[in-house]
This record gives sequence, C-alpha cells and structure tokens, in this order.
Amino acid sequence: MTTTATPLKRTPLYDRHVALGGKIVPFAGFELPIQYTSIMEEHLAVRNGVGIFDVSHLGEIAVKGAGALAFLEAVVPTDLTKLVDGKMQYTVVLNEQGFILDDIIIYRDSFDSFYLIVNASNIAKVEKHLQKYARPDAVVADFSDHCGCIAVQGPKAVDVVDALFDKQAKNLGYYAFKPLEGSDNRAWISRSGYTGEDGFEIFAGPELLGPIWDRLVTEGKKFGLVPCGLGARNTLRLEAGNGLYGHEYDETRTPYDGRLGWLVTSTKEYVGKQALAAKKAGIKERVVGFKVNDKAPARDGYMILKDGKPVGKAASGTYSPSLKVGIGIAHVAAEHAVVGTKLEMEAHGRRVPIEVVKLPFTPIRHL
Repeated sequence: MTTTATPLKRTPLYDRHVALGGKIVPFAGFELPIQYTSIMEEHLAVRNGVGIFDVSHLGEIAVKGAGALAFLEAVVPTDLTKLVDGKMQYTVVLNEQGFILDDIIIYRDSFDSFYLIVNASNIAKVEKHLQKYARPDAVVADFSDHCGCIAVQGPKAVDVVDALFDKQAKNLGYYAFKPLEGSDNRAWISRSGYTGEDGFEIFAGPELLGPIWDRLVTEGKKFGLVPCGLGARNTLRLEAGNGLYGHEYDETRTPYDGRLGWLVTSTKEYVGKQALAAKKAGIKERVVGFKVNDKAPARDGYMILKDGKPVGKAASGTYSPSLKVGIGIAHVAAEHAVVGTKLEMEAHGRRVPIEVVKLPFTPIRHL
C-alpha cells in the first residue's frame, strides 16, 4: 500500500522569494527560504541594521465571545488578569499530562476578542485541543490560511516602519499591537520579535501582504534592509536564548524542564494543572546554554557528556556569527546545569570541550 505525502504549502510571498533568489526548503509543512545570500550576511544585517522575514507559516487562531477570557484562562497556565486591550502575552498550551503542546502568543483585541499566534507545525493540533474544551460563549476559529505576517527586525526596524508605514509605530510599547496606520483596520502591527532585537510584525491578508513586502524590499534599501531566511532567524534566536518548539520543548517536557517555568503563574484551574504540579518536584533535566571551546560547530542532537558518560543532548546548535564560536542550548542532568560547568560534546566521533554559560549569548536589545 502506498501513501501520498501531504503537499507542502506556500505563503502568499512564495513567488517573491523565488524572484529574489531565495533558496527554498521544506519547513513545518511549508516551502520557505532558508537564505537569499548567506546566513552570515543576513544574520549580521539584523544585528547591525534591519532585516525582514516572511513568517506567514505561523498560525492564527481567533477566540471570540463573552466567555473568551474565561476559556483562555482554563487552557493556559499563565495569569491573564493583567492582559489589557492592545497587549500580548507569551504563554504555553498544556495537555492533560502537563506537557507542552505549543508555545503561543495571545493578542487581546477586546474583552471578547483574542488572537493566538501558534507554531506552524502545531496549528491543527492546538486548534483540535482548544475545540475539545470550547464552550458556547467562546468560539474558536483557525484563520491561518487568510492571514500572513512579515517580521521587521533590527536596531533600524523602527526607522523603516516609521518612514514607510506608520508614524505611530515608534510609540508602540513592547508586546503591544494596534491597527496599521492607513490600513482601514485590514492590517495590524505588533512590537516584539524572536531575534533579540527591536522589531515589529505586520499581519495582513494575502492581498495586502505582497505590496507591503514589495515596499519594504524596494524602499527599505536606503536603510540597508535585506530579506532574510530561516537560517538567520534560527541563528539569531539561538544567540538570544529563545527556544524553538520541537527542540527546547515538546510534548515530552513541562514548562519547568523547558526553561518556561516562569510562565506558570495562574491560580485558577487550567488543563494540566494537577499533573504539572505533581511533576514539578521530579524534574531531572535542565535547559542550559553552552559554548564550544573548540573550532567544531554545535549541532542539534549532539550528545553531551561528563567524564565520558552521557548526561544530556543538544536541543539546538549552531555557529554564532556574532560571537564567532559554536553555541547551543542543551538538556542536561540537573547536577551539571551550573554555569561554568565543563562538559564535552560528541561531534562526529570526536569529543569536544564545551562550557555551560548563562543565557542569552548576546544582549537582548528590544525596546
């Protein structure tokens, strides 16, 4: 019996990526550019100036109705009482066993209208989970196919957005959002980012997203703006110490062993609460940052050892364009998670010295 593979999706900007010479690769069910020129060049463009990313593969799920807030409070472990209109909250969705289904961002538009930004590979899973707990006064609807997103990141991001799209963008607070100026409420802009730099996300339907991208690419040149791919997005987020679902956390980990315990702040009843509490005392691994004291680059999945014995595994690894050393994030036995601990990484049969370091690797420079 033969099975047919699910065809890869394309974002509304796919043809533009091809026209710009983007190297297209499969990622989370989509065809996306991993780079246009080089990962190094695009990475440094964001660290020192400004770059743009197509992140339209991210999912968008709406929760609307008089009971929307109460519903969300029942499915995430984070206190939402201080989340006001026009603000965002990073959190996680847990399953009944207290493990992480996904890390998400909740946008509060009004008391009865919320938007959830979810990881591309988890859209269907999260939507199904939410529907399982849906209630008559809180309607859950996935509108990912009707919404795209462009991320503008870097120390010059505010200059670009101010000059080309929205004079009020510079007054937008961190983890805040609003309608994009002049869009007749058909596009939204938020201030956050995954790179460790200041930046914005512009959400719009396919008909607006293309022209927004085109203007950024053409008129952004005077600011030194460059299109960037998934490769630079990954190296940037790693330097900033940000996790990636499927690497630092997944359905085998709780927030406590995924470096997200700070999100568990709710005093209300929520899915997975009792299971999570029971698991808290039994956490045996910790998430740590490490740098390589050798020329070898770090790679996802490399074994971490102490005195020749396995004590963990690299969740993510790369060569840092900013620091010019190999860096990574690993899950290691708790007793070896202290900053300064000397360990080894097994790379292609060779044991390479590494050291546990404090995260993030580079300064966080968002607003």
